[in-house]
This record gives sequence, structure tokens and C-alpha cells, in this order.
Amino acid sequence: MTEARVPRLSPTAAKVAAEGAGVPEFMADLSVFQVLLHHPRLARAVNDLLAVLLWESRLEARLRELAIMRIAWLTGSEYEWAQHWRVARGVGLADADLVGVRDWQAHASFGPSERAVLAATDEVVGEGAISTRTWQACVRHLGDDPHVLLELVAALGAWRMIASLLHSLDVPLEDGVASWPPDNLRPRHATPTSTNEDRF
Repeated sequence: MTEARVPRLSPTAAKVAAEGAGVPEFMADLSVFQVLLHHPRLARAVNDLLAVLLWESRLEARLRELAIMRIAWLTGSEYEWAQHWRVARGVGLADADLVGVRDWQAHASFGPSERAVLAATDEVVGEGAISTRTWQACVRHLGDDPHVLLELVAALGAWRMIASLLHSLDVPLEDGVASWPPDNLRPRHATPTSTNEDRF
């Protein structure tokens, strides 16, 4: 197993830090929080944001998880894909639909709400914002509840941030977690092949 650029705390040290930070103990089992808990206040802030979006959200869990899986695929985030493969299956998503986010426009099982959210996901990752046309589609198919719409935008931004954090810190998968389930197929850009070394 590779090590993160900021070395992970041991599971014991991470649990002590989590208790002091007000982060649930089970989060200290995750590599990403074993890194983040070097900075307890930051770890608490990240945890609180994700907890609201995961456990207190009006946005349908299916839509959230499809968006997260799409972010993971577009950014080549192995960790995000592997962790949310398990989360998404836990909230009832079928393997075929999770694999379907790789090429969602060709996946016949996705309806208008899934397509609106996945289009919004592509735009946030690619352009940094949701276009007017796609926003109107989201309102049309998800409704105009401000809570849902704010949670959608926050979720896209949050997991895009997490993907960048995971990449920049080289956070490894935990022992026993499968890489790129279910078939180890990864996007072409999952492993960076160029550097900026010549610029420094």
C-alpha cells in the first residue's frame, strides 16, 4: 500500500483525534480521515459538511450517489469510486446503474431526473458551474424545493473538492477495499502521466 503525502495517523491515534474533534469514531477507520485528523478542526468541518449531505438531505440518495460516482469517474478518483460503490449499493442502487455513469447518456435505465443531475455533474466538473439550461432541467425534474436544489449544488461541489483532496494527498485505499469495482476498469485519465516538473 502506498502512503499519503501527509502520512496517515495510526488507527488508534486517529480515533483519539476524532474524539477530540467531535468526528464519529468510525470515520477514523478511513484513510482520508486518518490524514485529515492531523488538522482536527478541518476534519470536523469536512465531516460536518458530508454528514449533512449524506444523512440529513432531502436530495434523493440515489441521485446523490450517481452524481458522486460520476465525479469519481470523471476525475479518476479511485478512492471516491471504491468507497461510494459501497455506499451506493447500500442505498439500493444496482451495479448496472453504477457502471452506467461511465457513459450515462447511453444508459437506457436513467430517466429524466438522473439525466438532469448527471448533466449538472458533468458541467460542474468540466466548467465549474451548472448552465441555465441544465439548471432548468433540474428544477423541472427534481422540483423547486430550495433545500433540494441547494443540496444538489453543495453535493457536486463537496465531492468534487474531495476528489481533488484525495488526488493531491495521494490518499490510498484501505486494506481489503477493491480497486475500481466491479471489474477494475478505470478511466484512461485515472493515473496522471504528465508532470509540471519542468516549470519549477
